[in-house]
Amino acid sequence: MNTTMTAPPLPDELESLMRQLKMPHARGAAAELIATAKAQRWEPAEVIKALFTEEVAGRARSMLASRRKAAGFPSGKTFESWDPQLSSIPAPTQQALRTLEWVHRKENVVVYGPAGTGKTFFLEALGQQAVEAGHRVAWFRLEDLGALVRAHRGDDTVTKVVTRILRAELIIIDDIGLLEVGADAAEGLYRIVDAAYEKRSIAVSSNLHPAGFDELMPKTLATATVDRLLHHAHLCQTSGESVRLTQALGGKGVTTMN
Repeated sequence: MNTTMTAPPLPDELESLMRQLKMPHARGAAAELIATAKAQRWEPAEVIKALFTEEVAGRARSMLASRRKAAGFPSGKTFESWDPQLSSIPAPTQQALRTLEWVHRKENVVVYGPAGTGKTFFLEALGQQAVEAGHRVAWFRLEDLGALVRAHRGDDTVTKVVTRILRAELIIIDDIGLLEVGADAAEGLYRIVDAAYEKRSIAVSSNLHPAGFDELMPKTLATATVDRLLHHAHLCQTSGESVRLTQALGGKGVTTMN
């Protein structure tokens, strides 16, 4: 808030009270706001409303930043830089998924297709939108799940870790199928999918259709995982040439070395 005069500092007693009430955002704006209110002869109720509005807005910004940090997104991609016309996912499907109604219904999303066709970008943008809508999101690569299983198997706390992950309303697991799935990663994937079944939404990206997961992991485990994953799922297939490769060959994103 701008004013032509230098705002005097808050009285110590008022600042102390706002600290006790844990109103850091209102406290930060209070001095300038009060100076403006005096200059413009605001009604007392307007001053109180402005202070509370500043606090509510500040808390919303802080909570959004906390959810975004906790999600662990890989790159910060959002739909602001997404071109729906370049995606092979049908436009009506993109629009339907962007409503996030499937998250409210605790349904899943599976995006599969060749490398470089926008799978990770699309899922991250969906995750970012979910965070902005107030949902908690958790992002993992498949090998991250394997590392968690290994780290917690020794003290038998894997179940506790899975329970903690399921505090998120949306769990995104990226890049299934790029590498051979180790036993720990396969177990981690199954545990997450099984625990989230009809309780949370899962979104995965894969180079393979889930029906081919038995090429990556033991057939029994793959069957149990895919059965739960696909029961309430939206399948999106991507196709075409790698966008990254096309851009690289066209000189986009390349820095010339002198």
